[in-house]
Amino acid sequence: MFKKLIVFNFIIFLISLNTVYSIEPDIFVQSTVNRASDTLSGNKTKEERIEELKQIALDTVDIKGIGFYSLGKHRKNLTNDKKKEYSKVFKDYFLNSFSSRLAEYSNPVIEVNSKEKINDNYTIVFSTLAATDKRPAIKIDWRIYTKNPDKPLIRDLIIEGLSLARTQKEEFNSIIQGAGGDVEVLFASLRNFSKK
Repeated sequence: MFKKLIVFNFIIFLISLNTVYSIEPDIFVQSTVNRASDTLSGNKTKEERIEELKQIALDTVDIKGIGFYSLGKHRKNLTNDKKKEYSKVFKDYFLNSFSSRLAEYSNPVIEVNSKEKINDNYTIVFSTLAATDKRPAIKIDWRIYTKNPDKPLIRDLIIEGLSLARTQKEEFNSIIQGAGGDVEVLFASLRNFSKK
């Protein structure tokens, strides 16, 4: 009986830990932004910034989910082996694209304003990239995947109403359609970008 009580109490403890450590989407976004800001404002080389930004993306972005969303209807035509190959190619492309573009910024200031829970799986977090003398303030909405509340992940950024994931999906579809439906042409294009 005593052993059962210990096991029961341990399970209750683990459940309470999960509750305590689940991360609210707006706090998740602000902490992610702060990490990126620290990386970009430090005295680091561009190469060091890129590596740190890649790690932030690996920790906070649903790269696999974004990749398959971007592939759209063409996903169903891939074998399991081709899906694995695509995931690898897309991951390399995404990390290189994300980190090289962001590394050019210096200490961007993003303020989280509010959030709206869409359903158990998604919350939109509303934020603003502060204005500078070179550009006006920019609205950035974050689509956060919250199926696992302990591990929220970024699924999309909507900048001034424009979904980056949807734009990428349209670009990928255009490449594949332009190649007569040959997905391998997209694979080659993503690999070429990653080698730059």
